[in-house]
Amino acid sequence: MAWGAAEILHAAPFSHKLHLELIPQCTTCHTAAESSTKPSDNLLPAPTVCAKCHKPGEVTIPAPPTTNLAHLSHAQHLKMRNVAPIIAAAIDKKDYLQPVGNIRAQLDTKIACEACHRGLHESDAVNRTNMPQMADCLVCHNQIDNPFSCEKCHDPKANLKPADHVGEFHSTHNKPTVDKSGCAVCHGRSFHCLGCH
Repeated sequence: MAWGAAEILHAAPFSHKLHLELIPQCTTCHTAAESSTKPSDNLLPAPTVCAKCHKPGEVTIPAPPTTNLAHLSHAQHLKMRNVAPIIAAAIDKKDYLQPVGNIRAQLDTKIACEACHRGLHESDAVNRTNMPQMADCLVCHNQIDNPFSCEKCHDPKANLKPADHVGEFHSTHNKPTVDKSGCAVCHGRSFHCLGCH
């Protein structure tokens, strides 16, 4: 589950791969990130930033994506520098709360933003895989009682329930065919079936 990403984030045709070859600092274009203290802040580059390299009218900047977060400070996270080694250590200790996939390989980065916004060096279109995962946040923000403290970070009105948690889910999710490896992200490691049943 992408955390902090747009609720609906379609692949946008923008090449971070090309831009990071030319401009290696994310905050050169995403200037608002260093002072951003709310998830609703628009962190997309301003037209004046793009105008330094592009002709007028050559670039269309979309509206910023919506988010289901209520609390997030990019400014605070940037002050901590690169948290990639912290996330990597959690993965290595098996403390990361969702399937790892290729995340571990992408954490060998010197760019602080890529600790959470992974894969941008290879990205020709922004999508959910480039956004932080909830398990990233839970590496440090682990003093919560999932799923009863979601509103500490998320908008209380946000629909955080995964798409497969509908209808008969309560009676069918215990089948061997259901992948339970990501359940800990929302339910914690100490979750027991009898907590709900």
